[in-house]
Amino acid sequence: MALTAKDLRDKTPDQLRDQLVALKKEAFNLRFQKATNQLENTARMRAVRRDAARVQTVLTEKARAAAQ
Repeated sequence: MALTAKDLRDKTPDQLRDQLVALKKEAFNLRFQKATNQLENTARMRAVRRDAARVQTVLTEKARAAAQ
């Protein structure tokens, strides 16, 4: 369930920040699971990292658009 940039652009900056916080929490939990050898789906780490990057990119785009 990867997030698409198109879907993210339809959201408000507050919604994006909330989503970013949730993704960072999930990334933390996945790292913790990996450290304790409880992580089953290792590909999820990569997907969460990329989704967080997508959210940050869209937030930056919105900030630049607002500044102009």
